[in-house]
Amino acid sequence: MNWFLKGVKNRIKTEELEGYTVEQPSFLDGKSDYDCPTDALENGKWDMNRCIFCRECDLKATGKQTTFTINNETPRVFEKSLYLYPIDSGTCGACNVEFTTLFSPQYDTNRFKIFMSNTPRHADALVVMGVYTDGMEAVLKEAYDAMPSPKIVIGIGACALSGGIIGSRAMEKYDIEVAGCPPTPASIINAIIKARGKK
Repeated sequence: MNWFLKGVKNRIKTEELEGYTVEQPSFLDGKSDYDCPTDALENGKWDMNRCIFCRECDLKATGKQTTFTINNETPRVFEKSLYLYPIDSGTCGACNVEFTTLFSPQYDTNRFKIFMSNTPRHADALVVMGVYTDGMEAVLKEAYDAMPSPKIVIGIGACALSGGIIGSRAMEKYDIEVAGCPPTPASIINAIIKARGKK
């Protein structure tokens, strides 16, 4: 509720993405010899897609919301608008909450011309959350096939990207990968904006 009261007082309606920092999850820096259960540390090197941000290692949180990888830039047509269709392949629910927050007054993702779609037939991007499960494999394929071209796939959270601690990644390829357990709304928004080629 602090963001709302602060916003009313300073006449700020939404969160500023520039300078937005939170300690966890954020980009981690340094080296650690911790025996990571998700293999997020191999030879002291950090793999953010496997990290569940358990805070057991010696890596330092930088606060930077750059926990994402852009594998393919989005087609230019998506600069005008981008409709996201979320699909849960098997999560604890944390990624779902952070994704839903994108469309709250606090973040107001609509100001960036990013909207939510209720059907894959009207969506530009499939947003996948959760680990791979046998029962959802066909559902993910059907949702992807139902989307018109051009289309992109966004994986958010450690479960979708690496399986976390309980499974394997939900899909083979993602155009945008947003790490975190769960990732922050700011990280998700920043990833999409960067993929669209916006400054």
